[in-house]
Amino acid sequence: MFGRNLRRLARDYPSISELARRLDVNRTQFNRYLSGESFPRPDVLDRICRFFDIDARVLLEPVETIVDRGRVLRGPVLAGFAGAALAGVTEDRLPGGFYRYSRNSYVSMRNCITGIVTVFRRGGDTYLRGYEPRDAVRQQGLRLTSDTREFRGYVCRDDDGVYMVISRRRGRTPQFYYLAPVTSLAHNFWLGYAARTARETSTDRRVTRLVFEHLGKSLATDRERIMTAARSSGLSRNIDLPTFHRRLLQADHPFQ
Repeated sequence: MFGRNLRRLARDYPSISELARRLDVNRTQFNRYLSGESFPRPDVLDRICRFFDIDARVLLEPVETIVDRGRVLRGPVLAGFAGAALAGVTEDRLPGGFYRYSRNSYVSMRNCITGIVTVFRRGGDTYLRGYEPRDAVRQQGLRLTSDTREFRGYVCRDDDGVYMVISRRRGRTPQFYYLAPVTSLAHNFWLGYAARTARETSTDRRVTRLVFEHLGKSLATDRERIMTAARSSGLSRNIDLPTFHRRLLQADHPFQ
């Protein structure tokens, strides 16, 4: 049963070798697990369960019958559909660490929003976390609290890049991000768009261009660069953006 379950869980990953590496299991030994020839030691089983967010029942029960504890995308209904895109967001596709983002404002044609987000991995999946600048929260008429500023989301693989579904804490108005790499000297820029779930109006935008710039892996190694970008976060005029951000956002050209 364990071998069958492990094969079922591994189907969402494009490379068995990469999966074994993430689990820190020798590939030959991992093949034995997949074929049902052997069972993992308790410490290895714990690592596998943590990675796939399941419990030790995976040894005895069909994985489809194990309660998924809210794992909607990786649950039995969507695992082969939306859930499949969660796999394959590798470091090469979107490195972990700190990013400066910029986008044109939804509500003001003359302004743009800049901020800092972090991309991190947990249990084999890729996530994003950040805080919306105070000026942007005020512009939307919201109270300044940690709940109204913090946003989180999950990252999925797309044919050309990645997409993200973002929400505030207890939020019911998520945003959708799409990003693809663009040619740059340091290969650290992504361009796409941000879309919000809102009714159509004659004045506000629902979709706008979005730029991500990778600043570094951690504060320990890239503190000055990250902190400089963080201090400049907020609501600003397009002409005040870093040159390459301004060029990519094309504020004077409507998004198509």
